[in-house]
Formats: sequence, C-alpha cells, structure tokens
Amino acid sequence: MIPALARLRRPELAVETIVLLGSVFLASVANVTFWRAALAGRALADPATLRYVAATFVLFVAVHFFVLGLIATRHSVRPLLALLIVVCAAAGYYMQRYGVVFDSSMVRNVVRTDYREARDLITLDFLGWLLLGALIAASLWAVRPRRRPLLRAFVVRAGALAAALVVASLALLAGFQDLSSQMRNDRKLRFTITPGNIAWSLGAVIAADLRVAAAAPDPLEPVRRTAGAAAARRPTLLVLAIGETARAANFSLNGYARLTNPELAALDLVNFPQARACGTSTEVSVPCMLSPFGRADYDEDRIRRHESLPQLLSRAGLRVFWFDNQSGCKGACEGLDFRDLRGAKVAGICAGGYCHDEILLEELKRVVREATGDTVVVLHMMGNHGPAYFRRYPPELKRFVPACERLELRDCSREEIVNAYDNAILYTDRVLARTIRFLATQGARFDAALFYASDHGESLGENGLYLHGLPYLLAPREQLEVPMFWWLPPEAARGLNVDVECLRRKAGANASHDNLYHSVLGLLAVETARYRPERDLFQGCRNPNR
Repeated sequence: MIPALARLRRPELAVETIVLLGSVFLASVANVTFWRAALAGRALADPATLRYVAATFVLFVAVHFFVLGLIATRHSVRPLLALLIVVCAAAGYYMQRYGVVFDSSMVRNVVRTDYREARDLITLDFLGWLLLGALIAASLWAVRPRRRPLLRAFVVRAGALAAALVVASLALLAGFQDLSSQMRNDRKLRFTITPGNIAWSLGAVIAADLRVAAAAPDPLEPVRRTAGAAAARRPTLLVLAIGETARAANFSLNGYARLTNPELAALDLVNFPQARACGTSTEVSVPCMLSPFGRADYDEDRIRRHESLPQLLSRAGLRVFWFDNQSGCKGACEGLDFRDLRGAKVAGICAGGYCHDEILLEELKRVVREATGDTVVVLHMMGNHGPAYFRRYPPELKRFVPACERLELRDCSREEIVNAYDNAILYTDRVLARTIRFLATQGARFDAALFYASDHGESLGENGLYLHGLPYLLAPREQLEVPMFWWLPPEAARGLNVDVECLRRKAGANASHDNLYHSVLGLLAVETARYRPERDLFQGCRNPNR
C-alpha cells in the first residue's frame, strides 16, 4: 500500500519535458564557467549583451535537447541526466578552481591517472561539489517518466526533435556574429562548454585508442652503433632525468631572482635557458620527447605506435632501466627493466604513501654498482607535481615561507603558493646535484653524463590559471617553458667526443624536447634512419678526426 501511495504522489512528466528541464539546467547552472568567461568585460544591462545571452542560452538548450532526445528513453532519461549532472559538477569544480579546460588531452590525463597521482586533487571542496551534484541528480527520481504507446511516442519525439532543430537554427542566426567572433578570439572558451567538452573529448580519446590498437606498430628500423662507439675507453653511463612540472621561470639557473638552484649553480653544467616543452601534460610530453617526431612533427597516433628512445637504445645493445616515482612511462618503457618506486619504504625518504625523489638516486646507486657495459637509466621524477607542492620536499628545505600547505590552492595567497613551489624546486636542485656528484665518482669506470628536462611547466595563479594541461596552442608560457641542461665532465666529454665549449656556445639558442631523441643518438653513436642531425645539439661539436 505504501509503495502505491508513493507512486501516486510523484508527478508524471513526459520524457521530452524531463529532457527539456535537464537541458535548461545544463545550459545554465552546469555552464557557470562558460557564462563567466563569455560575459567578462560586457555590460550586463547593454541590449547587445542581453541579445547575446538570450540567443546563446536558447541555442545551448536546443542543442542539448536535440542530442539528449536522440538517445533518452523512458528508462534511461533519469540515469543519463544524473550522470551528466555529476560529471558537470566534477568538471565545473576544476575549471573554476584551477582554470583548466577539458580538451582531449586533459580527458586523456583523467582517464590515464591513478590514485597516487589523483589523491591530492580529491579535496573536501571537491567532494562537496560532487555531493551537491548527486543531490540534484537524485531529485530526478521525484518524477516518473510518462508511458506512451510506441507510435505516439515516436511521433511526439520526432516533432520535438524537429522543433529543437528549428529553434537552434534561429538562435544561431540571431547570435552567430557575436558568438562566432568570441569563439575565434577566445579559443579556450569552447572547451568550457559542459558536458559537450567532456563528451567530445572522450569520444576523441576512445577513437584515437581504437585507431592505435587497430594499427600495426611502426616497423622497427635497422639500428647499429658505429665503430667509434665500440672503441671507447670506458663504457657509457647516461642518466636521463625527466622532471615533473618544473617551469623555467623559477630556476635561478635561468635568471630567477631567488636562489632556487644553489647546488646546481656550483656544478659545470651546459644550461639551455630557452627550452620549450612538447606538451603541457605528462601524458603528452613524455612519449613526445622520447620520440623522433617531437612537437615539430607531432602526430599522437604515430608517436604511440613508434618505439621510444629507450626502446631503441635497448635494441642497439645498451642496458636500459626506467625508475619511476611518478605516474608511469606512458608506454615509453614497455619491454624494458621498469621499476615503480612510489611504494618503496625507505626511512627518511618515504612516508605516508609518498617517496621523495631521492628514492631514484638510491636505486641508481644499486644498479650502477653492478653495471659493467653501456647503460642508460631514466629517472622519472615526482618533481613539483601539484597542487600539493608542500609534499614534494623534506622539512629542512622549507626555506621560503610562509608556504602553502593546503590542497586548495585558492585558499592560499599567491606568495604562499610560489613559496611552496620554489621549495620543491630547491629539492629538485638537491636531488639532481647529488645525482651528478654520485656520477662523478664513477669516472674511473664509466664515461658518465646526465641530461635533465622537465616534462612541462606550471601556472601558479597568473591570469587565474593554476596547474597545467591547457591545450598546447592556448597554453601560457609558464606551462611551456621548461628547465633543461646537460652535465658532461671533461673525461666523459673526451670519451664521448664532445666539445663542451662548443655546446656551451650553442646553449643560448632556442632548444626544446625535440632535441633529446636526436642528441642522445648522436652522443651514443647510434645510427638509425630516424636520426635528424639538425635536431642534434651535439652536431658541429664533435672532433671529425675521431
């Protein structure tokens, strides 16, 4: 009896009415980020602004109604709208708090992340947004979708969809000039239209994954090392340190006013102050910087089909290791000796489920003690991964204070955020310097060298932006300009046939992740058809008589 009474009390609405109400909600409340950006700088009482808002709002409602009306049924309409509302709540939180947008690259980051990487982003505020979205979604069950005979339901739905197309067309015509002009001038704006940005980008990611899965891997090219490499006096030990979220602007090696690189500054490095990243996220940059294509010939599908630099070096006969304190190698180390060190338990380095980057150095020391032949070790660092910058360094390196120690960056002043970020740079400086000093002790056994570059930069509140991951063409310089340097001591430079002073003279010119693949091949005398001498930083800095 009680369930029957409950059913009587719940109003009954046509599926089309529920879809319309949901579309109004999605076009308004779920798109607060879009409306704030779209109306910035406009006079709200201006008739032109009112026309723009009315035309755009009606267009959004009609488009949402048409798309949802194609797939919503009496059984699926409430779960479908509930899912979209919760997704919009989650996306809206990150767009409003950090200024990020959801293109295919960002959606891929979300899909490929793991708990260790994501947990710093799951805050009480975020859970509050999710709870609010869930409560709004739950309200859908306060109504019952009306049952109709099949033929009548088809006719009503077809008429409603046709009307939605007509209304959308009229609204587009009414506001086309204003809306299209704004979309052209602010390309970031289109990535804030929710949930369309999520759906479109997720579809693009799935389509790309299916293309790569269906396509055969690129054929392996012949690879060999030249006679000069075989005649080297000592085996080579090359360390490739891939940083995380360190931006060039906060490296004192690049002119930053604060001394954030005191230990590296005391070492003889060849620093490249004008270096640019291949992408704005780890998911893009790591495979890209280890591919022969780089940003200049960027093709995501082909990069993922092609063997990476570490894989090629392994085929060339070098022993290759990948030590990871971050989020994995993004496919670049498949088939190699991969060691995930994030779950290690080393006193003084690891605590609370996190390990500082010195865990990489400890593993490097263990491997080098047993190494005999040519060896390459990739160190994938945790670096400055945000927003928990304060967790990236030990207490004794909390030198810039007050430092932000909250996960909600907007709860901290910009000074506190920058202080915590710079403290993390100080720790990266220490780890890299200690790694270099360790390699220097191996000079009797190896021609030892080290390369360092961050995978991408970071926004620290400039123009309301935080973190990273904006589309490459829209990203600010803070997310694209990265620190990069080589360490080549005199003995190793002679053994590897490098004129370090020549390299130093070239270091002031523009450089990028695109140089890594080809420079390493040139340094290690590895020959392959993909080698591009114009991208080799050592080109022209070798003794032609050796």
